[in-house]
Amino acid sequence: MKKGKSAVDQGLERRSAGRPAGRILRLGLPKGSLQQATIEKMAKAGFNIRVSDRSYIPYVDDEELEVRLIRAQEVSRYVEHGYLDCGITGRDWIEENGSKVHEVGEFLFSKATRQPARWVLAVPERSPIRAPRDLAGKRIATEVVNLTRRYLKRHGVRAEVEFSWGATEVKAHELVDAIVELTETGSSLRANHLRIVDTLLESTPRLIANQRAWEDAWKQQKIRTLALLLQGALEAETKVGLKMNIAEERLAGLLKA
Repeated sequence: MKKGKSAVDQGLERRSAGRPAGRILRLGLPKGSLQQATIEKMAKAGFNIRVSDRSYIPYVDDEELEVRLIRAQEVSRYVEHGYLDCGITGRDWIEENGSKVHEVGEFLFSKATRQPARWVLAVPERSPIRAPRDLAGKRIATEVVNLTRRYLKRHGVRAEVEFSWGATEVKAHELVDAIVELTETGSSLRANHLRIVDTLLESTPRLIANQRAWEDAWKQQKIRTLALLLQGALEAETKVGLKMNIAEERLAGLLKA
């Protein structure tokens, strides 16, 4: 294994070897909570994707696409460094990673709704913490350490921020003073008797592109087409089709009604 590159990095490079130069677009899709929703949107946009239980390399019925399932937390890094030409991930992870990528489009959907997901500051219901200033000297658990530290800095607050590997809601009652957690509806927080103090960030899925890939005319057009089809599929979900049989001489009157 080459020093300095992960197994995933090297795997992406090996699988791309031998492909016709410039005619394959490497697309990263988020594995995890957004995976099913994203694949469903891709299907509505005309891209049928089949995922094997044991593979991170799905089949897609477009010979010009190579699809990889990558954790949403990592997609922007792989796009930035060119291992992927483009990818779909949340605004939250682009900002958390500080990735320098070209943002192509924003899509309004999340795991279960058509609303943005939110990273919120939450505390136990009986906590005395009511505002960001009350976090001074406290300990906060979260998966988005960088976002949280920047939030505290904006408010002029010094607090300890620790990375959470999961089950973050449980930690708020015994292990830490507050958490910063992702929510769509707030139901999980309420079920764990937590109260939202503030919203740090609203996040929606974004189609992002590597800077060099965007400068390639063929890849840029392919990415633009993908964005257009996805946006069209999402807009179509909010519309209803109506068909009727009507005599031609009555059509003008109907359209004016």
